[in-house]
Amino acid sequence: MNSGSFGRVFRVLAFLMPLIGILAAGCASNRPATPNTDPTTFVSHLQIGDTVTVTLGGLPTPIPPHEESIKDDGTITLDLIGPVQAVGKTLGQLQREILSDYVPRYYTHLDVAVTSTGDRVYYVQGEVNHPGEQLYHEGTTVTRAITSAGDFTDFANHKKVVLTRANGDRIELDCEAIMNGDAQDPVVYPGDRVYVARRLW
Repeated sequence: MNSGSFGRVFRVLAFLMPLIGILAAGCASNRPATPNTDPTTFVSHLQIGDTVTVTLGGLPTPIPPHEESIKDDGTITLDLIGPVQAVGKTLGQLQREILSDYVPRYYTHLDVAVTSTGDRVYYVQGEVNHPGEQLYHEGTTVTRAITSAGDFTDFANHKKVVLTRANGDRIELDCEAIMNGDAQDPVVYPGDRVYVARRLW
């Protein structure tokens, strides 16, 4: 290749390089963003019915772990400090709050660990087509819980349904009134039980 040809090739490349750079930048900007895999993005918040275990360590006299389901008012109750709001908090947030409630008022040093294990489930029993454990989804109501269990059987008494909270509280319900808009459809929480009675005839 003579010097003239080389010069022409160089000028063509010099013209094309900026265009290639612009096109590459445009393509890069249209690529989907890399998914955020930071585990802190997917932190779960505690809800009514969740069972938490609070372990207090670093004390001269060991204290047994405290296990409790979060009550309808959103609290758990611990020795000395009483009710502690748990709903809406992460395990870490609850852990820090318990620590600040105990130290320095009751202890000079304390190690606090808060854990919650297992899937969130509730139970539908009695006259439904698929009784048993159901995976909890936020916003589930009694009628939706019954639907998730395969709906009423032909022998179900729609007017005799009992919702038993994880803490033992019982609520008697008439699902016909609920469906007609004459009664509220209570929310079901993890650990709750829905029982559908059998009609007499």
